[in-house]
Amino acid sequence: MIEAQGLTKRYGATVAVDNLSFEVKPGKVTGFLGPNGAGKSTTMRMILGLDTPTSGDVRIDGQHYVDLKQPLRKVGALLDAKWVHPNRSARAHLLWMAASNQLPKQRVDEVLEIVGLTEVAGKRAGAYSLGMSQRLGIAGALLGDPEILLFDEPVNGLDPEGIVWIRKFMHRLADEGRTVFVSSHLLSEMALTAEELVVIGRGRLISQTSTKQFVDEASGNSIKVRSPQLDQLQSVLQQGNLATRIEDVKDEGKVLFVDGKVTTDQVGEAAAAQGIVLHELTLQRGSLEQAFMQMTGDSVEYHAHDGQEQVAPPVPPAEIVVAEEEKN
Repeated sequence: MIEAQGLTKRYGATVAVDNLSFEVKPGKVTGFLGPNGAGKSTTMRMILGLDTPTSGDVRIDGQHYVDLKQPLRKVGALLDAKWVHPNRSARAHLLWMAASNQLPKQRVDEVLEIVGLTEVAGKRAGAYSLGMSQRLGIAGALLGDPEILLFDEPVNGLDPEGIVWIRKFMHRLADEGRTVFVSSHLLSEMALTAEELVVIGRGRLISQTSTKQFVDEASGNSIKVRSPQLDQLQSVLQQGNLATRIEDVKDEGKVLFVDGKVTTDQVGEAAAAQGIVLHELTLQRGSLEQAFMQMTGDSVEYHAHDGQEQVAPPVPPAEIVVAEEEKN
């Protein structure tokens, strides 16, 4: 488990992470979301002892990372896929990491096989594509067979096969009871990968909840109904104080939408009671992208407008500098 309490990081007058508290529990993939410059990378670095908090505390199974005697056996992390020395081979890089934590040499070949790099293990890491570098970074994170795993943008550079592989692999790691904490800007992928979410903006916690609850609360749901008796159905539903709207949908004609906390069962039963024929009755859930935009709109640093990128007020220049540091 990862536990952060009142985590704060200041750079001069700028607050990159602001009194941030959250928990990442084992057995689930937890997504870490936020706009660029929200403080995600800084938070992950503080978890791993790479940055020192200005105030607050973060512990891994009750310990600070710096107090772990053989950290790779407890925590595996991928923060920057290109940090490997370019003239080292993948195998040499992993052998060095294994020796630093007294891990057996055969584990190197095992993780190379897991990530699909066995055939290029002797190749210079500097010649690797971004996707191959990501796989090498994942291999390094797995080296100590750790209980806790942190991944920062793990699907960058991966092809579709690689994205599906890492998604299923993270699910399997969580199913084994491990703690999996993953940051990504690919919201469609996070919707398929993460069961829990920690969402931050401008260094502050916006929400920690299940992915389903986050989407439901932020974007809402609606029920789509197609029927040759839409006007009659709308009248029946409105008598039950349900919010309805009829819209012209391309290639479908007029469609009735029922908004609010209502189920397809309720709509179907109301129609059946009046002998109304239904051609379609579908629950339409909001997307994670819609929910994210709704919840973090005030925390975005840059907004596109009329083809030009503009700074969204009120962001101080120093905060933009911190955001650029995080991106790099």
